[in-house]
Amino acid sequence: MAQGTLYIVSAPSGAGKSSLIQALLKTQPLYDTQVSVSHTTRDSRPGENHGEHYFFVSKDEFRRMIEQDAFLEHAEVFGNYYGTSRAAIEQVLSTGVDVFLDIDWQGAQQIRAKMPQARSIFILPPSKEELGRRLRGRGQDSEEVIAKRMAQAVAEMTHYAEYDYLIVNDDFDLALSDLKTIIRAERLRLGRQLLRHDALISKLLAD
Repeated sequence: MAQGTLYIVSAPSGAGKSSLIQALLKTQPLYDTQVSVSHTTRDSRPGENHGEHYFFVSKDEFRRMIEQDAFLEHAEVFGNYYGTSRAAIEQVLSTGVDVFLDIDWQGAQQIRAKMPQARSIFILPPSKEELGRRLRGRGQDSEEVIAKRMAQAVAEMTHYAEYDYLIVNDDFDLALSDLKTIIRAERLRLGRQLLRHDALISKLLAD
């Protein structure tokens, strides 16, 4: 069975990476593509469920997991910790399912060091003005917090060149189409096709 592909998806807050991933998953069967559920110490937001969007844990529990080397990557963002379970990712990939990681550039660097075969995608907003409008449109943060997020966004966007693919999320449907195109192209790579069509190729080349 072909090994699944690990996709790293990063973007500044408000660029739309989570919305794009969720829209993609609605068009892909679960046996084909899944999103990784990360652990975090931040409080849940309205509409977020434990085990579905994140595993919400205390900082003490998170630190214990770090000591146990339970994370494939972990990072501190805005005073909260985020981490990806090593065992969970490896188990899903071994079944041939593609996995998406919605993580920041710090986590992406850790993943690449441990799993260089992973593919990475960076999503940019069409402008700073549009990014600010999207952040304010959430209605969840104060102007002070939004200002911090905007400053952090600029810092995050400086890492775009570290990624394999770049998508500008100006038109959502077009950005989603770009994301699907990346997946289709990766699945057509020779290594995966050889494993998928080994029997066919053997018959075609037989004397």
